Amino acid sequence: MIKIIFVSLGCDKNLVDSEKMLGLLADRGYMFTDDEKEADVAVVNTCTFIGDAKEESIQTLIELGSLKQTGHLRALIATGCLAQRYQEEIKAELPEVDAVVGTMAIEKIVDAVDDVLAGHKNRAYMEDLKYLAGVKNRRVVTTGGYYAYLKIAEGCDKRCTYCVIPSVRGRYRSVPMEDLVLEAQELVSQGVRELILVAQETTLYGVDLYGKKSLADLLRRLNEIKDLKWIRILYCYPEEIDAELIAAMRECEKVVHYLDLPIQHANDRILKRMGRRTSHDDLCRIIQTLRQEIPDIALRTTLISGFPGETQEEFEELYRFVNEMEFDRLGVFAYSQEEDTPAASFPDQIPEEIKEFRRGELMELQQEIAFEKAESLTGQYLYCVIEGQLPEDDVYIGRTYRDAPGVDGYIFIRTGETLMTGDFVWVRVTGSSEYDLIGELYHESAE
Repeated sequence: MIKIIFVSLGCDKNLVDSEKMLGLLADRGYMFTDDEKEADVAVVNTCTFIGDAKEESIQTLIELGSLKQTGHLRALIATGCLAQRYQEEIKAELPEVDAVVGTMAIEKIVDAVDDVLAGHKNRAYMEDLKYLAGVKNRRVVTTGGYYAYLKIAEGCDKRCTYCVIPSVRGRYRSVPMEDLVLEAQELVSQGVRELILVAQETTLYGVDLYGKKSLADLLRRLNEIKDLKWIRILYCYPEEIDAELIAAMRECEKVVHYLDLPIQHANDRILKRMGRRTSHDDLCRIIQTLRQEIPDIALRTTLISGFPGETQEEFEELYRFVNEMEFDRLGVFAYSQEEDTPAASFPDQIPEEIKEFRRGELMELQQEIAFEKAESLTGQYLYCVIEGQLPEDDVYIGRTYRDAPGVDGYIFIRTGETLMTGDFVWVRVTGSSEYDLIGELYHESAE
């Protein structure tokens, strides 16, 4: 029996592609293993968003490729964004890779594995970037069973000057709503209780198919699914957030009051150079509106430090903005000079040490904000999902609505009762520890 080890790198959108490829391979009868030493085939779903991700993808391919000499690995296949962007370079410089599968060709993963095992190597499996791949493919959920990502669109039209995504994922294409509802129902039937909506930009969902932004309509449809507990929205571009979306978030009881809105900067000149479509004042207005309309909303954002030409004064404006806005969650990336992007050719590149120093300054500030916000939640009652247990301490690990998996914090719940991963419980917050909360089980609704 052929065994496959599957490594998924990069973002949650890439993970959805991985789960669909796993479903195709499972349907063909292939088995899976986590032990690289017993694998016959290795598939690496790569990332190329920034330099570090690219390096991780290349290093993973090299390390797994070495098993052809030291183990009994027979085939190594690269899929995903690095494979799409650098197919010729991979074939020329990484001879251990037997085939590359592009971002829109995930439905050809079975052909790629079959062909390589049959001795047909050094092939590239590609589809036009206008294609919408894997819409109806079965998925093997790898996130633990109770939550799953629902990719509602592919590609991006924004053309930010630092970003390679349009060139490796194509223009924005929404997945038809009926297909998404069916996929969501299937996931819930398998035990999923939290759906996390993802795309390069979720807020523009439906514009290409229905002539208008339709994320609010999708939320209302998903909200009707029985046994679904939470719906979480990531990657909302702030300029596309409108009254209809806010109303749907308020009115749909399963939509958690959490929003990820990547802003990248707050200085008008830098935002313009980035190709962003907001201004400092726009961002202040949008954030104020969200907090007025949904007072308990948790806001997450991402920033870029050291974008080409960023002056000390412009960085200080961003620093003040972060201090004033007090985001609940925030991540910072040092600018990565990606080839074939307009920003890579800007003449005023910032030295690495300055980019990293500014990143550290922002993260240190955010740490203070996050710690204070966590402490302020003491005494509140929050609905939580159980993620695991520390059995020696009679402590369960959970997440509140304020926490997306993998990127945010946890709540540690002390109880002698038996809980299961995926259970939803009320918890009274009794304290905090840095980014995380501490709580105790509460048996009555806090409403």
